Amino acid sequence: MTKFDNAKAEIVEEETLSNGWTRLSKYTVDYTDSGGETHRVHREVYQRTPAATILLYDPNRGTVVLVRQFRLPLQLHGEPAWILETPAGLLDGDEPEPAIRREAEEETGFRVRDVRFLFKAYSSPGSVTEVVHFFAASVDTTDRVSDGGGLAEEHEDIEVVEIPLDAAMAMIESGEIVDFKTIILLQWAVMNRSTLDKP
Repeated sequence: MTKFDNAKAEIVEEETLSNGWTRLSKYTVDYTDSGGETHRVHREVYQRTPAATILLYDPNRGTVVLVRQFRLPLQLHGEPAWILETPAGLLDGDEPEPAIRREAEEETGFRVRDVRFLFKAYSSPGSVTEVVHFFAASVDTTDRVSDGGGLAEEHEDIEVVEIPLDAAMAMIESGEIVDFKTIILLQWAVMNRSTLDKP
């Protein structure tokens, strides 16, 4: 039993505020709180489709494969907009594993063999529907089948960067790596290094 067992939320109305690159909806909700009192509240929610991300780790070299690309929201904060991330992408109707295999190869040029599902998490559950599926895979230089860089038709402009895991962790502390999914996967890698280091 938790204090929220009797709480409930009933959606009264949904209004689409914008329907461009992503859909922004305004919801009117009758929320009955844990004390039994009902309040009418309004929430704006970005309707984002599910996504997946993957940590590519080379156990022979102790490195991770990251990608650098442009992210407008960081520029709006006055910060460097070309940031390092783990490869990721929307599922586009696929199951998470085939989607992340596709994205990893498109972005990095690595064709991954054994993919390990780790967990899923919501990126910003207060306002975004997006759920991200997290994966890890070991790679080596023989797995690279192309230069990567993303798809030209999607205007992707991606740099592939291979970094020692310890250096990547230091980049979190220095503020050079600020992407949440990347930070989570790098921390997972450090916690599981003994199993990762077995080629």
